[in-house]
Amino acid sequence: MSDNILINDFNTPFNVAPFSKIKDEDYLPAFKIAIKAAKEEIDTITQHPDTPTFENTIEALDYSGTQLSRISSIFFNLNSAETNETIQKIAQEVSPMLSEFSNDVTLNEALFKRVKAVYDTKDDLNLTVEQQTLLDKKYKGFSRNGANLPGDKKERLRVIDKSLSQLQLKFGENVLAETNSFEMLLTDESDLSGLPEGTVEAAKQLAESKGKEGWLFTLHYPSYIPFVTYADNRELRKKITLAAGAKAFKGNGFDNTEIVLEIVKLRHERAQLLGYDTHANFVLEERMAETPDKVLGFLNELLEKAKPAAVGEFEDLQRFANDLDGISQLQKWDASYYSEKLKQKRFNLDDEILKPYFKLENVISGAFTIAEKLFDLKFKEVDTIDTYHEEVLTYEVTNANGDFIAVFYADFFPREGKRNGAWMTSYKPQYIKAGENSRPHISIVCNFTKPTKTKPSLLTFNEVTTLFHEFGHALHGILANTTYPSLSGTNVYWDFVELPSQILENWCYEKEALELFAKHYETGALIPMDLIEKIKASATFHQGMQTLRQISFGLLDMSWHSHSSPKTIENVKAFETDAFNGTTLYPDVAENCMSTAFSHIFQGGYSSGYYSYKWAEVLDADAFEYFKTEGIFNKDIANKFKTHILSKGGTENPMLLYKRFRGEAPKPEALLKRAGLIA
Repeated sequence: MSDNILINDFNTPFNVAPFSKIKDEDYLPAFKIAIKAAKEEIDTITQHPDTPTFENTIEALDYSGTQLSRISSIFFNLNSAETNETIQKIAQEVSPMLSEFSNDVTLNEALFKRVKAVYDTKDDLNLTVEQQTLLDKKYKGFSRNGANLPGDKKERLRVIDKSLSQLQLKFGENVLAETNSFEMLLTDESDLSGLPEGTVEAAKQLAESKGKEGWLFTLHYPSYIPFVTYADNRELRKKITLAAGAKAFKGNGFDNTEIVLEIVKLRHERAQLLGYDTHANFVLEERMAETPDKVLGFLNELLEKAKPAAVGEFEDLQRFANDLDGISQLQKWDASYYSEKLKQKRFNLDDEILKPYFKLENVISGAFTIAEKLFDLKFKEVDTIDTYHEEVLTYEVTNANGDFIAVFYADFFPREGKRNGAWMTSYKPQYIKAGENSRPHISIVCNFTKPTKTKPSLLTFNEVTTLFHEFGHALHGILANTTYPSLSGTNVYWDFVELPSQILENWCYEKEALELFAKHYETGALIPMDLIEKIKASATFHQGMQTLRQISFGLLDMSWHSHSSPKTIENVKAFETDAFNGTTLYPDVAENCMSTAFSHIFQGGYSSGYYSYKWAEVLDADAFEYFKTEGIFNKDIANKFKTHILSKGGTENPMLLYKRFRGEAPKPEALLKRAGLIA
């Protein structure tokens, strides 16, 4: 037995990852051992003496590489949530190895021959729906990744995949380095004018932690967002906004412009090698949207509805800023500031009034209570589960009968080793093997306002909806109940995966739900009814501009990935400006570029998929309308949602699952109505 903890049985409660015992130097040898073991499992399948069957080939393939998957999930999740220079170096070394292994599998002729033999006889096999889906997925996994290519093209595919894995990692490392490198130290107290007390205290605490006098602000969201929203000093808002917009676009060692161009070219070449016109055509074949034309049609239809509203809202905001402060031309560093001021005036509502009612612990408890009322889940905080950082909370999840359902991790505060944003992930999937239902280990990671010496973590309303969003993803993983790991939980079409997350945000606007957790952190008083009404009334505030912004990101993504000849693109900024044409409201800033820090599409999995957020909003608005008609805690509808959506993973076509839940196809009008874009 090796002394490398990653390749032994963990021997921990619920078989959780023993984070505190894993050393950085364990990873590389563990990956090498696990890759070797996974290759041997593949050899066992290809050398099987019997005729290929669903069980000895397709099923065996899906259950193979479990150890490698486990090590990968632990390592790459830490690379996002608690990284360091050593882990980043290992990632650069390991990523090409994993890419090579993946190619070894998909380009293995003997293996594909067996898979194809089963696929060609599928009509005679009497398979369940889930088995049919798995067979189709495995066959496409080979055919869509080069199994039918001649030898020279297979080799070129290997080179491309290896390069892409390294480039995408480097892209993310550069964005994190740029985020961490910016610091704005203020020493004149007058520069803090307008900032909430909690933000000022947090900035003071951050400065002290770094041995500095004054107040320190950074590009991490809990520091950056309050500053651009509340700071009266326009020049300082400009300084920090320009710094945020220039991430990885400064011509220094962390510049991503060449990386963007190289990623786009390689993705296009890969798609063409496989017989697709563009990367978008390749990706969308396995999405609900199906083709670039459908995505562009969807985005442009929304644009047509949203743009008049957005322009009207912008002109209204411009008049307001001019009347208030003589600002004749709104700039990007004015956007959040004047929008917040106008919202306060119009609704007598701002986050500083709301935050005392959204203590983090209460919001977490509220999310758990809602999950219990809807899906009969109980979350019990435990201290017997190992974590990778002292701030990570751990929970045992059970059902109404007390049966163990999942392990749940929650990691809420920013750190230098953690990338910005919020996400849900998994350390272990759910699956059923040999009659045993192996339960999942699910995590959400956020960057919320930290507690200070005098105040607990008090969330903005946007942070509340973010927590519910990621918790919705988590429920998709927690309630997974499928046979095969590759079809479990969030392993669904990318434009369907946001439905469980986005629908849960709706409960944040409902009186019946808010009364469960929105209590003043000092007095325990329930959030006043008039504030609930204001939250609901303000839900459509600047929805035109917000929708336009999301559409612009989707169009930028599609421009990069549906371009017929990306080799001709020379200037990232010029290309981006052209892609944004028709969706911009604020004057352009020459020294800023979004693409170089657009991690969703250049590091994460959203390439040709950013439209999914709006696509899923159609589904979630339509689905929540169904809840609203029968009651937001209606057990029958919640049970339908659990049975047909949350537990099913990717076992069937998502539109079929949705219709089974809703009784009909989703109607886009529900979204437009909710956003206040149509009556």
